[in-house]
Amino acid sequence: MSDRLQRKIDQYLIEWKNSEGHLPLIVRGARQIGKTEAIEHFARNNYKHVVEINFILQPEYQHIFADGFDVDRIIQNITFINPDFALEAHETLIFFDEMQVCPSCATSLKAFKIDGRFDIICSGSMMGLNYQEIESNSVGYKQDYNMHSLDFEEYLWGKGYSSKQIDMLYECMKELKPLSTGMMSSLRQNFQEYLMLGGMPAVVWLFIQQKNYSGILNLQSQLLLDYEEDITKYAGGLDKVKILNVYRKIPVFLGQDNKKFKISKVAHGARSREYVGVGDWLINAGIVNVCYCLDTLSLPLRGNYNPDNYRLYYGDTGLLIASLDEEAQTDLRANRNFGVYKGALIENVVAQMLKQQGYNLYFYRNDNATVEMDFFLRDADSLIPLEVKATNGATKSLNALISADKYSDIIYGIKLGDTNIGWNGKFYTFPYALTFLLKRWLKEHIPVEINADS
Repeated sequence: MSDRLQRKIDQYLIEWKNSEGHLPLIVRGARQIGKTEAIEHFARNNYKHVVEINFILQPEYQHIFADGFDVDRIIQNITFINPDFALEAHETLIFFDEMQVCPSCATSLKAFKIDGRFDIICSGSMMGLNYQEIESNSVGYKQDYNMHSLDFEEYLWGKGYSSKQIDMLYECMKELKPLSTGMMSSLRQNFQEYLMLGGMPAVVWLFIQQKNYSGILNLQSQLLLDYEEDITKYAGGLDKVKILNVYRKIPVFLGQDNKKFKISKVAHGARSREYVGVGDWLINAGIVNVCYCLDTLSLPLRGNYNPDNYRLYYGDTGLLIASLDEEAQTDLRANRNFGVYKGALIENVVAQMLKQQGYNLYFYRNDNATVEMDFFLRDADSLIPLEVKATNGATKSLNALISADKYSDIIYGIKLGDTNIGWNGKFYTFPYALTFLLKRWLKEHIPVEINADS
């Protein structure tokens, strides 16, 4: 068994190092998703010398830029604090961690790039990262990598599955070939584990090591508390109590029929004008995913949504699990009832899997609630309704959207459920677990109804 979890950033970092003229790299992401571990692993295996500076644990290094941004002066200041650091040109990686507490670090990236002697990677929590300041200070002299908690493919790697086996799953999707009974059973079991665990590395690693759920809920609950503590630490000028109120109320709204987030329901007498910036702060921190309601069902998606009508999902489903009330926890763990909270767990994990592929999230619900759709994707030519079914119930809305002449951008749909791969002439069906392959599939597939060979 491997001594660590393989991550997608591993290959990205190698490609970054090998690319000619690569820029200083900023790895962005929520807290405790494995940024530091991944960078340290890469550094150990690819550089003769590594200089790692953590601006929180080693606050004395926050002053290394006090004399300006000349690289030689910065190096002098670093080695004055620690003479044992070896900084050999073209053989050294400098890793600035927790850069959110030292914004001057971002300003130095231009100087390091022009100087060219050292590779630079910066990392910081989006919860405390004033990215507007960093962007203005380093525009044109950095590149970004947005990191998430483990996606389902990385989880499968951790369980010992190979890329070849994942390619087999994709080929079944591509060929619309139902999975065998054995494949379906194994995929379902792994997905249910992932749904219960989420993708926080510490949680996944504990489960893989001990092969049971002992201590998992306690670890998830502690991570949830750590996030809340960080909110109070990094909220800046915003009202920390209001941010916590919104964060803690997310499961309540997800447990309702329409799941719409309403500031007026967050606290007694709460008004939207009092909460300006709160939702944005949580979104920018990377700990929640926002899903906007579409006003009109047509392309482009970005131009047709209502910014005041949205749903909030936890960025990692494991934190949602930890936030559930005791009765829901018992039902979920004892009975494997994944439909608790009106299907919110399934919706949350699908939102998480879509976001990890780079999708923005959109839903639709008409005024009289006769037509509702969980998510929307698109291919080159069409708008694709994506229905997530916690049960094997009817698909009235999906059929209505595909059949109605007024939705000219909608040609076909996708239904995710506890079901096998299939096609019924209107929509494709896929198991929940294969959500992580949807972007790859949409780039390459030819819809059956417009495929002359079908």
